Amino acid sequence: MRVSVVQNEKELRDAFDVRFKVFVEEQNVPREEELDEHDERAVHVVLYDENMPVGTGRIREADGYGKLERICILEEYRGKGAGKMIMNELENIAAPNLPAFKLNAQTQAVPFYERLGYTVVSDEFMDAGIPHVTMTKKRLN
Repeated sequence: MRVSVVQNEKELRDAFDVRFKVFVEEQNVPREEELDEHDERAVHVVLYDENMPVGTGRIREADGYGKLERICILEEYRGKGAGKMIMNELENIAAPNLPAFKLNAQTQAVPFYERLGYTVVSDEFMDAGIPHVTMTKKRLN
């Protein structure tokens, strides 16, 4: 498997396809909530198995953080290191002047992010009908 930074429309469609499969079809997030105004300026990555897109995520600068968002993996690839590959790539491409990372994690995914060094910094809140918490991680220099 390999992670690629999105460079063209086909790769961006691949990212969106994975997001729709996971968030809209599997988790019942409303279709109109899945794409947003941040898609245009975020840096997206896609995880490929051969030529098949199986995971994705994006990062953008927000409030002095590298804000990681829309991280998802197709169900059959979960638990095999795919999420860690995407997270590592997103953290590596973040602007070096950003001192920390931030994300809003579905509560069921908190243990995964904790293993990667993230800490819960908020109370639970609902987003698209799914419980979330905010997590942060300081950049290791």
